[in-house]
Amino acid sequence: MAILITGAGLIGCHTARLLTERGERVVLYDACPIPGAIASIVDDSRASVVTGDVTDLDHLARVAEQEGVDRVVHTAALLSNAIRRSPLDGIRVNVMGTANILELARRLAFKRVVLASSTTVHYPAFGDFAGPAFPEDYPMRMLAHRPASIYAGTKVAAEYFGLLYRDLHALDVVALRYAAVLGGWSGPGTSVPGKLLATLLEAARAGREAVIDDPLLVWEGGDEFVDARDCARANVAALDAREPAQGVYTIGSGALHRFDDFVDAVRAAHPGLRVRLAVTPKGGFAGFPHIRHTPSDISAARRELGWAPSHALADSVRHFFEHMP
Repeated sequence: MAILITGAGLIGCHTARLLTERGERVVLYDACPIPGAIASIVDDSRASVVTGDVTDLDHLARVAEQEGVDRVVHTAALLSNAIRRSPLDGIRVNVMGTANILELARRLAFKRVVLASSTTVHYPAFGDFAGPAFPEDYPMRMLAHRPASIYAGTKVAAEYFGLLYRDLHALDVVALRYAAVLGGWSGPGTSVPGKLLATLLEAARAGREAVIDDPLLVWEGGDEFVDARDCARANVAALDAREPAQGVYTIGSGALHRFDDFVDAVRAAHPGLRVRLAVTPKGGFAGFPHIRHTPSDISAARRELGWAPSHALADSVRHFFEHMP
C-alpha cells in the first residue's frame, strides 16, 4: 500500500523523505511539481511524483486506486501571500481541495487522513485570552473571533469538514495546526517568515542595510514558529498515532519570538547586519490586529501523538541559510 502526500512543497517533501527512509511507498501529488526542488529533499527514485490538481476528484481517485493508496497527508494549499493575490483560487484549492481529499478517503476507506491546518485559526481570540498557554479548544465568539484572513478562513473550514467527516462517516481524521513555518529550500516559497529571512539574508550577504518596508514583516509582541522538519515529523507521528482522540493538535515550539529575535539570529551568522524599519509595526504577526503574548499549549501533541519540537529558532535560521539559493 502507499501513502498519498498532496503538495510537493517544503513540508510535503520533508514528510516524503521521512516516510521513504523507513521503507514506505509514497506518492507526491502536486499541481506544478519542481523535480529539482523535490530531489533536494527526498530521493525521487523512492517516491512517485504525479502532476495533478486536488480540485480534480476524478483524477485523485484514479491515482489513489492505481497506486493502492490507503493513507493521506494533505498539505496542498495556497498560502497567505498567494491568496491575497488570488482569493478565489485560494478558496477553491484550500476548501474544495480538502473536501475532495475527505470524500476520496471516505469512498476508498483510507486508514487515516492527516490535514495540514494553521494556528492562524485562533489568532482573532488573542485579544480576549488571558491563560498561560493557548489551547486547541479555545473559547470562541462566532462573530468577534471570526477568521482575520481568507487563508485562516479556509483552514477553519478544512478543520470543521475534517471533524464532520470523522463524526458523520467514522473517517479517521487528524488535523495539525502548524505555527508559522520556517524552512529553506530551492523551491518556491510564499510564507511571511521566509520572506523576512530572505530579506535579511540577502542584505547581509551583499553587505548592505536591510530595509524592512513591508508592514507584514514586522510585528509587535511575539509569535510562534516551527521548523518545517518538525512539521514533517508531526505528520508522520499523526499517521502512526494509535489513539489521536482529540483530533486537532497544535504543532509549534510552545514559545514566542519577537521580530528582534529574527534579527539577532541572522546577526549570529552575519555580525555586520544593519536593519532599518521603514514602516512602524502596528499589531501582531503578518498584519493580524491582535498582539500575541501567549504561546500555544502543545501538550496534546506530546501526549497523544508522541511528538515534540526538536529545532530551535537559531537552528531553523541556519538551515534556512544553508538551503537558500
